[in-house]
Amino acid sequence: MAKLVENVYGDALFELAKEENKVDAIYEEVQGLIQVLDENPNLTQMMTHPHISKEEKLQTVETVFKGKISDEIIGLMRMVVEKDHFGQMKDIFEYFVSSVKEFKNIGVCFISTPLELSDQKKKEVENRLLETTKYESLETHYNIDKDLIGGMVIRIGDRIVDSSIRTKIYNLSRELSKVQLTSE
Repeated sequence: MAKLVENVYGDALFELAKEENKVDAIYEEVQGLIQVLDENPNLTQMMTHPHISKEEKLQTVETVFKGKISDEIIGLMRMVVEKDHFGQMKDIFEYFVSSVKEFKNIGVCFISTPLELSDQKKKEVENRLLETTKYESLETHYNIDKDLIGGMVIRIGDRIVDSSIRTKIYNLSRELSKVQLTSE
C-alpha cells in the first residue's frame, strides 16, 4: 500500500530531526508554521497556483522563510514545492507533530461529556488514562455533547471508549428489536 504524501515527508522530517538531535527545536518551528499556514491561506493558494512557476514558488520559500526557520525545514519545503505537493504542507507538518508526540509518549485525548467536568474530575480521568495507557503525559481536549445524556466518550488515536448513556440505550434498543414476541 502506498504511503500518503504527508506520511512520506513527515517521516523524512522526523527522521532527520532525530538524527540531528533537533526534535524539540523543529517541533516548535513546525507548530509555528502550522499557525502561519492557518493565518495566511493566500500563501497556500499562491504556492499551489498552476500559473505561478516552480522557480517563483521556490524563490518565495527562500524570501519568506530564509533566516526565520531552520535549513532542514526550508529544505523540506523546497522538496515539497519541487514535487508540487505544497497543498499538503499543513498535513505534512501535522503528521510530523503527531509523530513527535508519539515519540515522546504524549497521548492526544478527545473527551466528550454531557456536562462540564470539574478540574478534580478531569484530573481523575487523566490519571486513570495515564495508568491504563503507555503514555507518560496527555494533551486533552474536552467537548460538551449534551446528546450523551450521561457517561463519556474518550478517543485516543484510533481507540474509542464509549461509556455514554446514549450508546447504552442505543445498544439496548437494538437488542430489544431482535427479541421476537410470540403469543402462546
